[in-house]
Amino acid sequence: MADSFSIDSKMSGRRRFLVAATSVAGGVAGAGIATPFILSMMPSERAKAAGAPVEVDISKLEPGMLLMVEWRGRVVWILDRTPAMLASLEKVESKLADPNSEKNQQPDYAKNRTRSIKPEILVVEGICTHLGCSPVFRKDIAPEDLGPDWLGGFFCPCHGSKFDLAGRVYKNVPAPTNLVVPPHTYLSDNVLLIGAESKESA
Repeated sequence: MADSFSIDSKMSGRRRFLVAATSVAGGVAGAGIATPFILSMMPSERAKAAGAPVEVDISKLEPGMLLMVEWRGRVVWILDRTPAMLASLEKVESKLADPNSEKNQQPDYAKNRTRSIKPEILVVEGICTHLGCSPVFRKDIAPEDLGPDWLGGFFCPCHGSKFDLAGRVYKNVPAPTNLVVPPHTYLSDNVLLIGAESKESA
């Protein structure tokens, strides 16, 4: 009886060893097959982490509408400004800290009153330049909490920073600079490329 138990134990141990060895061999072979596929996916993941450009369809963007997309883990606002919104930009300039965008917060082609390539389309990072909070879009005019001089723009409720409809910062608020305009270009009338200044640099 003891001998039979000893033989069964040895057989059982040998069986477990063979199963384990086969599993390991199969796992190694499977990994070898899977590795090319994993490696083929890695460049795109690295590109995303490095901030690969993002194509955005703006064909459904209507006047006064704000579209939000993600680039490099940051929110980017795309605002289609109405003629009234564009007209407000000149009216508020005396209240702004950097109305002429002297500080380097935008590409050269966006260093203008509208801070954009196309006057009506604003492309700007939705991150307050004070402590990185996320301002809110307030297109209402002269609300009680923002005062009679407010003609629309972006307001950071965390610490009270205000930006006009071109992302230019108001005077005497915590934020030190205008909102950042990311590099961007138009691939067509309805397709915007954020993160590159031409298709070739994408």
